[in-house]
Amino acid sequence: MPIHLAVVDGQTLTRYGLRELVAQHSDIEIIAESQSVAEAATMVAASRPDVVTVDVTLPDGDGLQLARELRGCYPDLGIVMLTSQHEDELLFRALESGLSAFVAKTAPLEEVLSAIRHAAVAASSFTASGLALAVGRRRAMQDRLALSPRETEVLRLLHDGLSVPVIASKMFISVSTTKTYVARLYEKLGATNRAQALMAAMHHGLIQYQRDTPSHDAAPWQASSRTGSGRRHGVTRSLALVGTSAADTGTGDVAEARAERINGTRELRGLSGWAVPPV
Repeated sequence: MPIHLAVVDGQTLTRYGLRELVAQHSDIEIIAESQSVAEAATMVAASRPDVVTVDVTLPDGDGLQLARELRGCYPDLGIVMLTSQHEDELLFRALESGLSAFVAKTAPLEEVLSAIRHAAVAASSFTASGLALAVGRRRAMQDRLALSPRETEVLRLLHDGLSVPVIASKMFISVSTTKTYVARLYEKLGATNRAQALMAAMHHGLIQYQRDTPSHDAAPWQASSRTGSGRRHGVTRSLALVGTSAADTGTGDVAEARAERINGTRELRGLSGWAVPPV
């Protein structure tokens, strides 16, 4: 029985190319296509594919957000992210979102096919040809940053949204010393305010998403999983970012950036079988 594939891509040429590629291989069959986020949810619910390819950039929304929602509702669905972007940050976001594979649109055809086949049999593991190099670059950056225990603690408390005076109180140090630690963090992270520092720290893997409570306002199409159990599988994680340098004195407003991830340890494998522990 062939792998049933659905395609979500706003580019007509990409959809045509995938059709032509798959037509040459009897083990894969495209059963549905959509051009937008709005169409994708209904398409997947109706066609129940084994694997879906999703473009990062869709005409009416974020393909990565769509992929997160699909993963929350269909735990056994293979999800392959196709992208014309090659940033390490996007690769790690795909990993954190519970996707099955991450493939550049410029990748060799056999790599695209391998990603689809991998997703069909191992939806809960992650594969990307550049994963080993990306992990190496992230670790090298973390080594270069080399935060001291005190700086790490200050970063954690900044991440929790605390003001400088409160951080000083919790660490039993003066406000002046706390500001010195904050200034060192900004310098190492190349930031000028707290929001930038936290985003840079997240980018380099120095802080992780915090678990929030699952949303109870899921759309109707999210009500049942791929297994038909009727349970909602979505899990939301949030990162609180306290914006502008005014927040460092305890007077700034709080801004929130949301992200999602699937619970549990996930296996990371490259197309060649190379494996690393969870990042």
